[in-house]
Amino acid sequence: MNRQEIKAKVDAFLVGELEIDEAKISDDALLKKDLGIDSLDLVDIIVLIKNEFGVKVEASDLGRLQTLGNLYDFIKQKIQA
Repeated sequence: MNRQEIKAKVDAFLVGELEIDEAKISDDALLKKDLGIDSLDLVDIIVLIKNEFGVKVEASDLGRLQTLGNLYDFIKQKIQA
């Protein structure tokens, strides 16, 4: 799966399930500050990543996931590992 496919699935979830304005979605958008993602939303995103991509997000990984671009790249790296 390439980065564009990952981005499309994650973005569709953010817009459809978390009701985030599509105009705010960009690689450099900060998850908490720009998109308003709180801890409950983050749990939903972690479940999505596990269900859609088969990737487990560890607590130690969360510090690296500050922007949407970080999230897309994290998923891509884990899939390729």
